[in-house]
Parts: sequence; C-alpha cells; structure tokens
Amino acid sequence: MTSADETPVRVGVFGLLGSGNLGNDGSLEAVLGYLRAEHPEAVVDALCGGPEAVTARFGIPATRLHWNRAEYRTASRASAIAAKGLGKLVDVFRTAAWVRRHDVVIVPGMGVLEATLPLRPWGFPYSLFLLCASGRLLRTRVALVSVGAAEIRNRPTRALVRWSARLAAYRSYRDAQSRDAMRAMGVDTARDEVYPDLAFSLPTPRVSTPTGSPGPVCLGVMDFHGGNDDRARAEEIHRRYLDGTIRFVRALVEEGRPVRLLTGDQCDVSVVAAILDAVDSPLVSAAEPASLADLMKEMAAADTVVAVRYHNLICALKTGTPVLALSYAAKSDALMAQMGLAAYCHPAREVDADRLLEQFRDLEKHAAELRQTLAERNRAAAQQLAHQFTALTTTLFPAADHTHAHARQESP
Repeated sequence: MTSADETPVRVGVFGLLGSGNLGNDGSLEAVLGYLRAEHPEAVVDALCGGPEAVTARFGIPATRLHWNRAEYRTASRASAIAAKGLGKLVDVFRTAAWVRRHDVVIVPGMGVLEATLPLRPWGFPYSLFLLCASGRLLRTRVALVSVGAAEIRNRPTRALVRWSARLAAYRSYRDAQSRDAMRAMGVDTARDEVYPDLAFSLPTPRVSTPTGSPGPVCLGVMDFHGGNDDRARAEEIHRRYLDGTIRFVRALVEEGRPVRLLTGDQCDVSVVAAILDAVDSPLVSAAEPASLADLMKEMAAADTVVAVRYHNLICALKTGTPVLALSYAAKSDALMAQMGLAAYCHPAREVDADRLLEQFRDLEKHAAELRQTLAERNRAAAQQLAHQFTALTTTLFPAADHTHAHARQESP
C-alpha cells in the first residue's frame, strides 16, 4: 500500500489497443493483471488507438493515439493530406505531454518491432519512435515487454523501429528470433531477455475432454493479403488463401465434421462471410469472440484447431488443443516449434487444401500425445512469465520492489 506521504507510481500503457485486434487487447489484459496484483497502488492510463473501447472494457482512462482522427484512412484530397502532415507535428507535442505525466510507460507485447503485415513508416512506427524518444528526453522509463520483432527492409520503417528499440529503457522479446532480428538491425541486445508471449499468463478456461468420436474443428481465419513486401501480389495471395481455406472446409463438411469459424480482428468478418457463402451447410457456424478469453472457450471445446492469426494459435496452444498453423510469418513457426508442434505448419501464402488435409489428419492421429506436450510447455511458459514480471518490478519499480522485499523480511 502507498503511505500518505508517497505519490503513487503513474503508469502509462501504449499501443494499438482497443482497435478491434483481440491479441493486442489480450496483451494489455495480461499487463493490467500484473499491475493490479503486484502494484495495486499504481495509477494507470492509456495512449491508444481505441480509447473508448479500452476505457469501457478495462476501466482505465485513455487518450487517442493520434490527433488526426483520419490517420489510418487513405488521404487523396489536398486538405486530407495537409491534415495528416499537421497531425504528425501535433503528435510530437501530444505524445511528449502524455509521457511527461508518467513515471513508467509499458508497451504490452504485440508485434511493435516488425512489419510482417502491411505497414507505413509514418503510422505506428513513427508513433512508437515519438514515445521512446520522449521517454528518453523526459526521463520516463519506457518498457517494450515481450514484443515481436522482425528484420525490416523498408529503410524509413527500419530506422524508426531501430531507434525506438535503442531509446527504450527495457526490452524483452516473445521469441529468440525477434531478439536476433533487432541485433541484425543494429540494436545492442546483450541485456535483453526472451520470454513467452504475454497472453500465456492469462487465465485458461476449463478444457473439455474429447469424446473419442470426431468432434468440432475450430478454424481461425484472417483477412490475409500478405506482408509489407507483398503489396504487388496482395490480391493474388488473398485469393489463394481464401480458395484453399474454402476447399479445406468443404472437405471437413463432407466428412460430417462441424466447423466453427473464429476471427481475431474486426477486419476478418469479411472472410467468415465469404466462407459461409461458399459452403452452405448447417455444419459450418461462426462465433463473434470479443476477447482472447472468448477465443479460448471456443477452442477448449474443440477437438482440433486450424488458425492463421498469431494469437489464435496462442489461444489454442494455451488450452492444450492440438493446432495446425497456417503460417504467414516466421513468428508463427517459432511459436509452434517452441510448443512442440513444429511439424504442423502450413504456408498461408500457398494454401494447398490436399496437403493441409494430410497434415490435419496427422495432427488428429497424434492428438493425445500432443495434448501432453502442450500441458508441459504451458507450465514452463507460465513460470517464465512469472520470472519476467519479477524482473519488470525490479527494473521499472525499484522503490516498490524495495518496499515489497522489506515487507517480506519483516513478515513472520
């Protein structure tokens, strides 16, 4: 508890939060859980993409990330282009003013140091750079916690990401290849640690026991058009992904398997609609998950999962449900290998329904032993994240850590 003469620690959380991406909001939920358990005296607020949604769901004050409300819309008219330019300037001062009000700012997970999906340098990379630069100038500790990273070819984006990482007071990554990528981009990572994704610290729903007969299959979909380097063939990639996925669903339906379609972002609804339109069967249904907890409940009730989005994979893995990854980036392959399922990855850019079915049947054949493997790996992940939260307290809340340690010494 904070005594009367002490000022509560002011903590800010930062990112594309409350914008419809369940994985990003799940990372925020994990960090808020840590803060409420270990630092209940902390005063927390957010600078984020969807402030109204964050306040409504998590009960913390929130400020809009960008001054320009049309930041993520394509600007064609001269007035819209001018507004975007002015917004970049105004955000310099808005971000600095927000950072100044805090002792600590946490960027909770997310792939903030990568460009595996289409990304413009003057969008989020610029915002992250403003945050980290303001933190260094104003002596506010900025922590990038269990974030994802990947080598970036685009020079402006690469420079902004590199300097953001360099200016942060604390960095940890959700896999070893993220740390390797930042090292390759010129960041000194000698003191940086690797921990599991923050979502592995969230509560797990009760898992149903498979009945022995073929049960439901959860299919996590994505409005997938390739990554930053695939813009020229984005539509071709999307069409191939969608066509292969539809063929896969049809094959499952022909075998009498119920298929449950799941999203991970609001933009994925169009893919669900396309599949439902193409496969007219009462065996195919769709859920509308509002959180990672909702996703986990759906997946815990399934025999198997096939998913694209990174945090859809995590939800399946965390519930111990055997999962096949439609992998669109190296981070998915790394996650599956870390959890003992390296053999069950299929390229999202080149979906081959026949090959996918072969892998799926092999996954189901080995389901029992894979569930045992996942139980072991999940226990290890929880222990590693507990260690990270201890390290965070030591690094970001040294006074609080000293107080907690003193209290432990005096307790009987």
